[in-house]
Amino acid sequence: MDSKTSHTVLTERDLEKFSSAFTLSDMEIFIFPELLYPLVLANIMSPIIWQWRDDPWFTDIESKNFNSKANRIKQYIIQNYVFNLDLDTWGLTSKAKEIERFSLFFDVNMLKQSNALFGYEGDKYYFDMDIRKHFGLDKYNSDVIPYWKTETVEAMTAFKYKEGFSTGAGECVSLSALYAAALFVVGRIPLEKIFMIATPLHSQNFITEKEGLITNNRRIVTKNMWFNGTSLSAKARRALENERVTIVSHISGYIHFLFNEATINKNEYIGFTNKLKEFLVTNLTSSIFTNFLRFNSKYKSVFQYRCDCIGNNKYIPLEKIFEYEHSSRYNISPQTRDLLVKEIIGDEFLLNPINGKILFNDIEKIINSSSGKNLDEIKSEIKQNINITNENLLNEMFEDLKSFIHTEPRMPAADKQYITNGRINISPLNSREEIIENIYQNVSASSMALLTLYVYRDMEYVDWKPFVKAAIERNPVCFTHFAEKDETKLYQILSDMPDESIYHEKRLALPDEVWNFKRGDGIEKAFLIAGFILQKNNGQRCKIIINGKQAILEYKGKNFVFNSSKGINKIIEINGNKINVS
Repeated sequence: MDSKTSHTVLTERDLEKFSSAFTLSDMEIFIFPELLYPLVLANIMSPIIWQWRDDPWFTDIESKNFNSKANRIKQYIIQNYVFNLDLDTWGLTSKAKEIERFSLFFDVNMLKQSNALFGYEGDKYYFDMDIRKHFGLDKYNSDVIPYWKTETVEAMTAFKYKEGFSTGAGECVSLSALYAAALFVVGRIPLEKIFMIATPLHSQNFITEKEGLITNNRRIVTKNMWFNGTSLSAKARRALENERVTIVSHISGYIHFLFNEATINKNEYIGFTNKLKEFLVTNLTSSIFTNFLRFNSKYKSVFQYRCDCIGNNKYIPLEKIFEYEHSSRYNISPQTRDLLVKEIIGDEFLLNPINGKILFNDIEKIINSSSGKNLDEIKSEIKQNINITNENLLNEMFEDLKSFIHTEPRMPAADKQYITNGRINISPLNSREEIIENIYQNVSASSMALLTLYVYRDMEYVDWKPFVKAAIERNPVCFTHFAEKDETKLYQILSDMPDESIYHEKRLALPDEVWNFKRGDGIEKAFLIAGFILQKNNGQRCKIIINGKQAILEYKGKNFVFNSSKGINKIIEINGNKINVS
């Protein structure tokens, strides 16, 4: 590809959007949802995930079925990437600062309706949880919010260099993008089947293969797992149960619940929505009912269980059987219940029924014979045939049971104005080189292809002004850390770090990535000092001269020289908010 830039003139909105493609904060993705799937494509362009194909763990993965592929990928991600959402990695910003930045693009009142850190707290779950305390923000004033950045696969993998980490890491949006790219590259799952789902506090993927599958942080959730009542599935259910879906992102485009325009293919979006709704509903069976009791523990104490113990009826509180699940390979489901009961110590059983507790066996019998009946009919039959002392509790239980077996996701409405953003057609059968060539060839016709090159950080192709803006304005960690130092001391610190970028070829890390992972090419180090100078001394002038093998930062008659292996030739002049690149 010939060296050239993709823009000559950038509007103010373009500058914000394209610079956001480098930093990819949660706030930026909320404002510019068109950035989300380009992160997946940038990860697919990266050599890192393609190297996974050569790992012995994935030997013969092409011959495996869909669930086996997904489980292999899940286990690899679990072993190599931890979930990380601390406040220190990417630092803090403020509501006032973010509102000022985006006031031209967004209604602040609408923002408060949909973003947890700007006032939205979803359903009662989030009021009870205390959002700010949950994220460790309660020690700051209410204006302070995290500057969470979504990491590329390079940044995720580089966490192994960060103090306190031994593997890669990433937050939920990063893990969603990593999963999507890995399912495509390693699992050979078409991108047409991979939908990203963002809620105010979470991000996950839904794969429309077979009955469907959710990737959730480092885990995967099948339909059976969604309804198994375990603590893992309870955590996986939280977002879709308690939050509105803000964005759905797909290879065909995106849909945002607040924006009137959508670029996603309408038919594919409706098909995905229907498939997701099917995934989130199941019929009531005795197995599902026991799973519900495992999920909602307050109802366990309502029941007792009768078993035939050597020819005699004996009774045991149902919650006691659930306790034994924790130390057994068996569970209370009908398929393994007898084996679990045999492991229970004899003196746990009583010879007579327990006063005030409903006989679980009777409930189960009614459920097993209820094929074709709805929940109200089943509840009515229970009332007619079983002595229920607390009818209000039964009604409450069936309301919760209804929610357990049928989650209704709050999706963006499909009645949008649909426009095209230039679809990229790539296949799991394509090589990495073919995919990269395809994306470059579609830049003029596809905004998704163009944004992908910005997220990918191909500095030989993209306009440099957005990168410079992001580098000097939005890296709060290193600038805060060095606040008490001067540029000479900072130069000494950076010179002692390895001249090693976390990005291959002519791609560049941002200052906070350099500082977090304690390494960087000379160009990246020069931008760190430049940003530090400009943050500390508002309105100052500096120049970065990149001559192929060196990056030289000129400031007040001083030259700070670093080695570079990027082979880039550029001159960047920064005067306050003015940026000139030649």
